[in-house]
Amino acid sequence: MPVTGTRGRVDPGRQRQSIARGVDRALACLLSGAIPLFTASPSAVAAPDASAQSSPSASTADTDMQRRLQRLEQNQQALQQQLQENAAEIEALKKQAAAGAAPQPAPAAAPSAAPGSVAAPAAAAPGAAAAAGATAASAIAIATSEESGSGLDKPTAAPTNEYPAKWGDYQDFFGFHVANTDKGDMRVAIYTYVRYLNQKGLDPTYTDAFGNVKNVQQRQEAQILKVQIKFLGWLFDPRFRYFLYAWSSNATQGQGAQVVLAGNLTYAFNEHFALAGGITSLPGVRTTEGNFPFWLSVDNRLMADEFFRPSYTSGFWVKGDITPTLRYQAMIGNNLSTLGVSSAQLDNHFNTIATALVWEPTTGEFGKGFGDFEDHQQAATRGALHYTRSTEDKQSQPNSDAFENTQIRLSDGTVIFTPNIFGPGVAVEEVRYQMSSLDAGVKYKGYALEGEFYVRKLDRFEGPGTGVVPNQWDRGFQLQASTMIIPRTFQAYLAGSYIDGNYGKPWDIRAGVNWHPWHNRVFRWNTQVMYLNHSPVGYTSLTYNVGSKGVVFNTDFELAL
Repeated sequence: MPVTGTRGRVDPGRQRQSIARGVDRALACLLSGAIPLFTASPSAVAAPDASAQSSPSASTADTDMQRRLQRLEQNQQALQQQLQENAAEIEALKKQAAAGAAPQPAPAAAPSAAPGSVAAPAAAAPGAAAAAGATAASAIAIATSEESGSGLDKPTAAPTNEYPAKWGDYQDFFGFHVANTDKGDMRVAIYTYVRYLNQKGLDPTYTDAFGNVKNVQQRQEAQILKVQIKFLGWLFDPRFRYFLYAWSSNATQGQGAQVVLAGNLTYAFNEHFALAGGITSLPGVRTTEGNFPFWLSVDNRLMADEFFRPSYTSGFWVKGDITPTLRYQAMIGNNLSTLGVSSAQLDNHFNTIATALVWEPTTGEFGKGFGDFEDHQQAATRGALHYTRSTEDKQSQPNSDAFENTQIRLSDGTVIFTPNIFGPGVAVEEVRYQMSSLDAGVKYKGYALEGEFYVRKLDRFEGPGTGVVPNQWDRGFQLQASTMIIPRTFQAYLAGSYIDGNYGKPWDIRAGVNWHPWHNRVFRWNTQVMYLNHSPVGYTSLTYNVGSKGVVFNTDFELAL
């Protein structure tokens, strides 16, 4: 019979059960890779008949085996606790990442338990990090309820995306690609320039055609003159495009339309027909076809072009290719210029129309804007015809005699709606504006010669005493010549314009240079000097004023992402 309760004697059955349990635990630890390999003493696996012998050596081996098994059990429990805590921390970090929160640095892992020691318990409870991550996700969902459109309903969870260290791309004039999905994409682009302007060479006064002496401001200043942030891309279908922007004119702070939020939506059915709506420039002259800012000077038209052109308005338009070398655009809008004009000031005619027909016979393209930056090796040619018509009124504020439509002026600079200019008691309240322009140009190996001819007619005057006002005809032209002295790097130009009107015959001439240090049109340094003779146009955001006579100097640093 086996002996029990006697010191130094061991029950063989109990010994076999204890050994079996120890082996199972050791194998579990070995398979999990959580502990180093443990090599048992040969005496620990002695045959049952040997372990049944009643001897001091057998008792000592059994006691040693029990101690080792106890240490293994303690180590295994500590490791299991550490694994549970690590799993909880990983889950919490995943939830934080899903909520869009920046993951916090993970605490340093507890050192492995040394043989014969028990691992210290973790400082934080296993579920604390997970609870914190869930709380952060809920808070972010509440904070973004307006962006997601949830409002006060149950908030929509923030998007769950993981991003690489670098992502997106950049393309000249389209900016940075910040989103690209199956549902659409988005690019963000920036346009701005810093200008130094010196108008101290202008005469301080001028006399208009009606004998009125007026002051001319002589400015000298530096401005980050214009900032435009553009968001563009497609949604649901690559043919459905959006172009939205914020635009500031810092030189006109305090005036109407110094900050504009605008844009348009376009759906391109095919290359022959695209339908769009929103705000854009009426395509009445070449510079309003949509080629801004690729002009020889920075955001600065020649005097005749500024005098005759229409401006930006809200409306609808179509455009497309008729043939590979012939394209068109036609627009119907509210008025000649919507900047600074509220809906309450608009008439209800909705009859402003502008059209453009462009022919590029030799190459089917003409590059971007003015000048041959592209260095055409085959002569690129273009010809275009534009027509604009609009019935305009003085757009007075209710209960006010002030007018804001300054788009239509006589050739001495007088606004057509100024009372009594055509005689005592005569006040033009409405007029029909019609203007046609014809432009042509050629580019070849860095050289470019480009010109435009304008004809404008003002008729159908309405208002007290306007029966005595004759139809007003004005004609004019501009001519620009340029050369890339160093291809894609350094450009020089000479340009001028002239207006033949009933109330004056103003003209201007300018010369300038453009330096493109990175051999692209994204950034340039422009410097120019101009001479003006009785300019009939001018605004705070331009380099010249109404009535300007004399020299103006400006230098600009332009960025057009």
